[in-house]
Amino acid sequence: MRNKQVTIEYYVDLLEFNIVGDYDDYLLVKKEGIEIHFFAFKELNPRENYGQVYIRTSNISDVYLDLKNKNVPIHPNGGLETKPWGQMEFSLLDPDNNLLTFGESVK
Repeated sequence: MRNKQVTIEYYVDLLEFNIVGDYDDYLLVKKEGIEIHFFAFKELNPRENYGQVYIRTSNISDVYLDLKNKNVPIHPNGGLETKPWGQMEFSLLDPDNNLLTFGESVK
């Protein structure tokens, strides 16, 4: 994270995670069994960031609709769709361009 307050605004205020740890250069957020850790990286160039997280869910349509209803921007190439590998997925980009992909198996 380049800016802890911006990260908090995105993950806590927008995505409704809870802060479970807040230290000088470290932040932990959690929601429904998903815990994400952030460390300070002020020199991060978002255009060169390749950070990514894959979040498995069992109710992806509801998660997607909830985020859309809250006007959370969906990645331009990451709308909800079934992928050839048997997962229904969609993606978000956080303020530092970390890719968050949500997925559910569609056996």
